[in-house]
Parts: sequence; C-alpha cells; structure tokens
Amino acid sequence: MEIPYIEALLKEWNMYLDILQDKPILKEIHLGGGTPTFFDPKHLKYLLDTIKKTCEIPEDVSYSFEGHPNNTTTDHLQTLRQLGFDRVSYGIQDYSPKVQIAIHRFQSFETVKRITEKSRLLGYTSVSHDLIYGLPLQTLQDVISTIEKTIEIMPDRIAFYSYAHVPWTKGNGQRGYDEKDLPSPDLKRQQYEMGKKMLEEKGYIEIGMDHFALSEDGLTKAFQNQNLHRNFMGYTTTKTEKMIGLGVSAISDSWFGFSQNHKNLKDYYTSLSKNELPVSRGHILNKTDLIIRRKILNLMCHFVSDLDGLDISDQLEIKSDLAEFKTDDLINIEDDMIQVKTTGKAFIRNICMAFDLRLKAKQTESQLFSMTI
Repeated sequence: MEIPYIEALLKEWNMYLDILQDKPILKEIHLGGGTPTFFDPKHLKYLLDTIKKTCEIPEDVSYSFEGHPNNTTTDHLQTLRQLGFDRVSYGIQDYSPKVQIAIHRFQSFETVKRITEKSRLLGYTSVSHDLIYGLPLQTLQDVISTIEKTIEIMPDRIAFYSYAHVPWTKGNGQRGYDEKDLPSPDLKRQQYEMGKKMLEEKGYIEIGMDHFALSEDGLTKAFQNQNLHRNFMGYTTTKTEKMIGLGVSAISDSWFGFSQNHKNLKDYYTSLSKNELPVSRGHILNKTDLIIRRKILNLMCHFVSDLDGLDISDQLEIKSDLAEFKTDDLINIEDDMIQVKTTGKAFIRNICMAFDLRLKAKQTESQLFSMTI
C-alpha cells in the first residue's frame, strides 16, 4: 500500500514540475495529518529525497511534520531529523479516558511524554501539542487536567482548538455521540478561558487564533516582529504565495486561487492514471476576494486591519456586522482601522466572518461548517 501511494505522490509532483517549468525554490515542507508516521521511515526518505532533488533549497528552508504519538518511532524521528526536519506536532486532543473513547482517539500521557522527550533529545527545536476543547463528554475538569499534564511537558507550541461538530458532513468520523453529549456554549467558553489562563500563567503567549507559544519560540518572535503568516497548515514564519498540496484531499494555494484534491483514494489514483491533476474542486479569487483575503490575514496574524480598497457598499456592510463587536468593547474602529482588543481575541473567528462577504451570502443556503465559541 505504501509504495503505490508514494509513487502516486511523486507522479503528482512531477506534473506540477511540468507546469512550473522553472526549478522551484523549496521554502517549506510540511507533512500533515499524522500520516507520515504510518509510513515506513525508508519510504519517507525515498519520497523526500526524490522531491528535494528537483528543487533549489535555500538555507532558511523549514521542515515540519505531524506525528501520531502512538505510531511515531525513534526510527521515524531519526530519519526525518537527518533529512532536515526540526519541528514536529503531535495531536493530543484530551487525556480523559471517556473523552478519548467518545472521539476514538487513544494515547496515554506517558506515551506523549516519552515521544516528546525523544524528539527533543534527537534535536527537534520546536515540539507542538494540539489540544481541543468543547469535545463530547468533556468537562471543565477534563480540560484543566489535560492542560496540567501538558504544562508538565512544556511543549514549545500549543494549538488550543475549538471542537467543530459537523455531523452532516459525510465521512468525518464524528460518530458515537450527538449534540446532547457536547458541552453547552457557556461550559465551552469556560473551558477556553480556563485553558488560556493556565497557559498564560506558565509563560505561553497567545499567537493569533488558537495558538500559544513560549517566548523564545520562532512563532512568538514572528508575531512580535509582525512577520507572522497563516496558510492552510496554520501559522508559520515562512511567507509564500504558492503552496502545493500532494495527496488525497490535499489543498493547494496559488494566492489567486485554491484547489482541493479528490478525497477518495480511488478517484485520486484514477485521475493520475489519466495523467490529470487529481483536483476535485477549486476557486479563482476575484479582485474583491484578494483584498478581503489580505484583511482577514491581517486580523488573524496581527489583530488589526482596515477597509482600504473595498467598495463603499462592502465597507458599510462590514461595518454594520462589526457594530455589535464594537458595542461589546471587543474591537475599536477608528478612521476605518479595526483593532481587536484583548477581550476580543477569543472572538477573532467571528470578527473575521464579518469580512467574509461570500460566507454571508451563502449562509442562507447551507449550514456553516464549524461553530465558533
């Protein structure tokens, strides 16, 4: 199973090389979704060595991967470290046994501690843990206990996400529980506030949306120096307008448009067998889309933005939607400049939604794909 899939990834990559024509400059590689550590290390090395041979590699190249705590071995860590990887993220979610059963995600604290310490021992300079609040059956004490355990390890970065319940989406794996098992909005809010308080008391700095990092971490420095960037993989210190996603369901971004690969492996293989890029859908951004994209990025990365370049009607619509946030003292608006206050950072998703004209037009047609705090 591994070799056919890796060969498919390389075929897809070669198709992009034909389109790009010039030898690409590889600024960043991110192996996502936890899948890298389900592959044999020698197969990962073959994949990455083959890709790197086709690119120019600058000195400040950045390599990171997402690993599953239960499947990441010393061999995986050593192989990827030898290939230049120095950042790793582990998906934890929550340490409560009843929550882990509900979400079908199992890993012990001892396993996570062991793999985190091993990563550091082998030279990984940034280790991140992904935590989630608002999970089914999750109590406030569950969040407190998970944060306490996390603080004991002190990962360099922590992603503290809000759980998005999307039972109407096929194949999302959210089964075995329903809305009655989810924390109430008030409890979910308490979980976030308590987690944030505990992290900040231990020296973590809130970075943009959902992320915390220690003061010496590169993400914190980028935030403080106004160099922070965000893409589909999350926050990054590397800025580029081109991101190529390889594999099933991968998303690519040319800045002027997005595309997503087939989510089904059979469809993915079929497209490649026809020498077609395995893209299932995409969107080309118009002039207004590009302006709004920049506004939202500024809010997500720097908590500040403006309304310059937008039509008067669009400005008025956005201001109207932002009025409630201003009334609640979550933002400040002065001379078309929007500044998110400390109290408003928790609502950054909602504030950004006020800028998303396409989303608002679509709300009357379908359900939103995530719920904010």
